[in-house]
Amino acid sequence: MGVLDGKVCLVTGASRGIGRAIALALAEAGGDVALNYMTSREPAEEVAGLIQAMGHRAKVYKANVANDEENHVMVEQILKDFGPVQVIVNNAGITRDRSFAKMTYQMWHEVLEVDLTGPALITHALLQPMMESGWGRVINITSIVGEMGNFGQSNYAAAKGGLIALTKTLAREFARKNITVNAVAPGFIETDMTSVVPGEALEKVKSMTPVGRLGKPEEVAAAVVFLASPHASFITGAVLDVNGGLYM
Repeated sequence: MGVLDGKVCLVTGASRGIGRAIALALAEAGGDVALNYMTSREPAEEVAGLIQAMGHRAKVYKANVANDEENHVMVEQILKDFGPVQVIVNNAGITRDRSFAKMTYQMWHEVLEVDLTGPALITHALLQPMMESGWGRVINITSIVGEMGNFGQSNYAAAKGGLIALTKTLAREFARKNITVNAVAPGFIETDMTSVVPGEALEKVKSMTPVGRLGKPEEVAAAVVFLASPHASFITGAVLDVNGGLYM
């Protein structure tokens, strides 16, 4: 018996990297998983196939989480296919890096819409049926950058910092409804996002990280599964850092 047996989970941005690892870990814990993607359908279908091979339900849904209309169409279909979602993992995110003085409105707007407004829209659309089901977990994937800032990422830092604030507010609002709301803040993880960072910069990050290496997507996923499980029922409004000690 898995800790999430019978639970329906939604993971946004589930086709690659951290999202893929989270989706697989939730399924390994017993959950059925709805997989959101925006551009990479084939990798998302691959993840769905792996989950189905475990004996759990899985289906992919295309939607830009920053688009309210697309979100509602996706949510309606998920509810029809799976029933109420009890675990929401808001993982989808983008970066548009540039120093603040050179940042364009478009770069600022795109990141805030996907990384902050998107999770708010998804959660808002799913909360009512979650409350009716009497049990829920909302887990927002934020970032170390939202806690400490980072040169050239003012838009990303603002979005992820705002996501932490949203997490704490929703935790207060829905605690009496048997719904916990928490965040996981990864540090520098081995993903497509860090693969484009120059090697010299990554070595500097490793040297500044007490454990001396980058994190793995599976380590972030393990934190998500814990917060989604019944074992974390007295934890809400928390930010669980998965950063190797880089920020304390």
